[in-house]
Amino acid sequence: MTEYWLISAPGDKTCQQTWDSMNNTTRQNNLSLNYKFMIPDLKVGTLDQLVGLSDDLGKLDGFVESITRKVASYLGEVLEDQRDKLHENLMANNSDLPSYITRFQWDIAKYPIKQSLKNIADIISKQVGQIDADLKTKSTAYNNLKGSLQNLEKKQTGSLLTRNLADLVKKEHFILDSEYLTTLLVIVPKASFNDWHANYEKITDMIVPRSSQLVTQDAEYGLFTVSLFKKVVEEFKLHAREKKFNVREFTYNEEELAAGKNEITKLVTDKKKQFGPLVRWLKVNFSECFCAWIHVKALRVFVESVLRYGLPVNFQAILIHPNKKTSKRLREVLNQLYGHLDSSALQGGGNIDSVDIPGLGFGQSEYYPYVYYKINVDMIDSKP
Repeated sequence: MTEYWLISAPGDKTCQQTWDSMNNTTRQNNLSLNYKFMIPDLKVGTLDQLVGLSDDLGKLDGFVESITRKVASYLGEVLEDQRDKLHENLMANNSDLPSYITRFQWDIAKYPIKQSLKNIADIISKQVGQIDADLKTKSTAYNNLKGSLQNLEKKQTGSLLTRNLADLVKKEHFILDSEYLTTLLVIVPKASFNDWHANYEKITDMIVPRSSQLVTQDAEYGLFTVSLFKKVVEEFKLHAREKKFNVREFTYNEEELAAGKNEITKLVTDKKKQFGPLVRWLKVNFSECFCAWIHVKALRVFVESVLRYGLPVNFQAILIHPNKKTSKRLREVLNQLYGHLDSSALQGGGNIDSVDIPGLGFGQSEYYPYVYYKINVDMIDSKP
């Protein structure tokens, strides 16, 4: 199960007692694995600031999670046929995602705890916003390159009606450097081969007798040459079309043919060159986004706990990994442990003045008597 519950409850006499009580109760019933979630001593600020920040952090949480998932999803796209290795490439600070959150440690270097809570939130917002902007630039460039390559590859492999003919024809198939004569390439349906052989010389005047050769064929069509006088080319095209013979526009030019082959080689090389650095960038920035997201969760728990449980700061944050089959029972046990908090919180009790309920984050769809946030670390299949 990839879902975790991040909760907090007020300290009893000590935070350790809160932890022991919750941990012992849930483990006795084999309901969950629990981990202390360490949040440092952050700067509280004023009550008004906390109430405003509570809403802002909710929006930031959604934004950072969406960018984290976007980076993961694009890494899967870039890996293409190695997509089955996506899971092992999604790491946070060189750990797999469950290990990172169950052993969470605040990154003081990136998010200095002496800064105000709002400043820390702004640092995260700016950092992840920049990653989002860079991702757009990098993905557009890589997708354009990939698209050009796919278009060229389609022309190498499609039906004779659409594919690039340069790899199929040779110099000896054409009359070149003649003032009066030229050679056309005609696509003929397989069912009409006999009709072509019997009638191509009669489509117009001025066709060179016995000049048609079958160059190649696929499942549906054959590619034929025919030589004729230049002055009747347009007339030939018109009458050929009436008989369902398709004249392909093609000029034999060795320099242009070589340039076309070089173009596909160049695109393949460019894609290979960009692949490694792009994968590395995505891995690094997935880690940055995921770590930032869990720091936002920590900020939310801190702010909500102070608003609900009051000052001085005295709460225990706990990361719970529910057993899938017992999550309903786990909810009941948590409600038994912390149900008494409900009335005091709703009345603005504890050590804080009465405040508007929306500012406390009670408007969220899932409300419990304890502070609660869900974290789903499945970055491949699940939606935010």
